[in-house]
Amino acid sequence: MKHQSIAEALREAIAEEMERDSDVFCIGEDIGVPGGFGGAFTVTLELEKRFPDRILDTPISELGFIGAAVGAAMMGMRPIADVQYSDFLFLAMDQIANNAAKLRYMSGGTIRIPLVIRAPVGATGRGSQHAQNMERFFIGIPGLKIVAPSNAYDAKGLLKAAVRDDDPVMIFEHKLLYGSKGARAESGTTNASSDIPDEDYVVPLGTASVRREGSDVTVLAWLLMLYESLAAAALVESDISAEVIDVRSLAPFDWKTIGDSIARTGRVVIVEEGPITGSVSAELAAGIMERFPDKLVAPVMRVASADVPAPFSPVLENMYRPDRQRIADALRAIVA
Repeated sequence: MKHQSIAEALREAIAEEMERDSDVFCIGEDIGVPGGFGGAFTVTLELEKRFPDRILDTPISELGFIGAAVGAAMMGMRPIADVQYSDFLFLAMDQIANNAAKLRYMSGGTIRIPLVIRAPVGATGRGSQHAQNMERFFIGIPGLKIVAPSNAYDAKGLLKAAVRDDDPVMIFEHKLLYGSKGARAESGTTNASSDIPDEDYVVPLGTASVRREGSDVTVLAWLLMLYESLAAAALVESDISAEVIDVRSLAPFDWKTIGDSIARTGRVVIVEEGPITGSVSAELAAGIMERFPDKLVAPVMRVASADVPAPFSPVLENMYRPDRQRIADALRAIVA
């Protein structure tokens, strides 16, 4: 057993999968520069020393290196594509949405795309082109699996499961949860470290996890908003018993875990960092209304950011993003 940050756990997962399977390799920008940062947030730090031929640095071209990764996956390799900031995924949208997601379907199942794409999300003082929560743009593309780990244990287990899966998996990681050190340390971070077992393990794709049990209201959240939701639940615990679920899998959703919780509480608050319109929370709310209408005693409530680009100003950024007080207010309102 060891205690690791998310960045450390992801790095160890990549190394173990590369040791286990010679078809696994990493591709992306600045991920293997000797003496460099190991990608934008240290996840691949010094892996080029152990795997000099399988940590592939690329030019600044997301369209190019994700296209190369899709092609490698078609030929039986298992690439892990590292995107410095998730906002840059727009540059590779054709490769992801029209090739990676569809080729298995278009080939009658004869072509597999065992591709992993990792990308950091979240507002961290970098302005609106480096701050988006991009998971919202991909959950509606059939053929993609989407996960969002909130702690180091899940980060390692989900990455291992993704590498071994025969379909494309996108892993969204929050910048304020990495626990990166040195020159890549972030201000305002949340401790998402975990005890990591020495033995091999995976966290199954498509599963959620109950992080706090409760009886009055179900809170659905992921990434940084999970921690704000847990803090909000603590703020109101003298009057309200909130069950907090780490959604963790955004495509597919774990409707069994979500439905079982709603059957106990009858109320739902969904918390999301991204803008409220066209969001993950919108799809969750619709799915809950369709699947569990007889279990609800109140309409689903959502707490999300405003429909504006993420501000650069730290003061405005903190106003833009949901926090524990806004979530607590929603919990009080839905139970009132």
